Amino acid sequence: MNIDPPPFSRFTHEGLELAFFDEGDPSGDPVLLIHGFASSANVNWVFPGWLKTLGDAGYRVIALDNRGHGASAKPHDPALYTPPLMAGDAAALLDHLAIPEAHVFGYSMGARITAFMALAHPHRVRSVVFGGLGIGMVEGVGDWDPIADALLAPSLDDVTHARGRMFRAFAEQTKSDRQALAACIMTSRDLLTQADMARIDMPALIGVGTKDDIAGAPQPLAALMPDARALHIPGRDHMLAVGDKVFKRAVLDFYAEIEGR
Repeated sequence: MNIDPPPFSRFTHEGLELAFFDEGDPSGDPVLLIHGFASSANVNWVFPGWLKTLGDAGYRVIALDNRGHGASAKPHDPALYTPPLMAGDAAALLDHLAIPEAHVFGYSMGARITAFMALAHPHRVRSVVFGGLGIGMVEGVGDWDPIADALLAPSLDDVTHARGRMFRAFAEQTKSDRQALAACIMTSRDLLTQADMARIDMPALIGVGTKDDIAGAPQPLAALMPDARALHIPGRDHMLAVGDKVFKRAVLDFYAEIEGR
C-alpha cells in the first residue's frame, strides 16, 4: 500500500494559513476528510490507507490539517478552536476549491467538526460519516481537562492520568505543538443537542470501535437522526478503528448506496 504523504497546498482563512491536499480522481465525487484531535491529515487519512482506498474507488479526496495541527497555523488562543470556527475552515476549503458540495467524513474531533459543518452549511454536505464518536457527541466523552494538563506537563513521566498519557504520547509521536493542542482541547468540545442531531438530515454513517471507551455507542446517536445507520467496528479501540478494513468497506458501501439513490 502506498502511504507516502501527498503534496500539500495552502490557503488562508480568517488570517490563518491552513494546509490541505487534493488528490484522487479530480473528476470524481469529492470527499472532504477532517481529522481528529492531536492528529493530522497524514496521520488520520494517508498512513491508515484512506487516501488510497477512496482514490482507488474513484473519489476526489481532500483533507486539511485543522488549525493547531499538522502543517497548519498553530495559534495558542483557546478562543480560536471552537467547533464552529473549525467547521468554517472546512467550508472555506470547499470555497477555495470551488466545490459546491462534498461527502464529509470526520474522525473523533473531526466528527464533531463535521456535525457543526452539516448544521451551518447543510447545502454543502452531501453525506456525513462520523468515525470514533457516537452518543458522546451529545452526552460528552468524559473529563478532558487532564488532557490539557498532560500536554503542558514538563514530561510524559510527570503524567499519571491514563488518557492524558495516551494523548501526550501521541502528541510527542506526531511532533505536535503541545501548547496549541492544549488550547484546542479547552474549547473544541462543544456538545450538540438531540434537536441539533435531528436537523442533520443528510445520509449518515456512524462507525465506532467495539473497544472504544471514548466515543460512546453509535446506535443512540443514529436513533436521533433522520437518515443514519450505526456501525460496530469489531475489536478496535479509539486509536485503531480509523484504519480498519471493516470501516473502509462500510464507507465505500455507504457511498455506493448514496450514488445509487
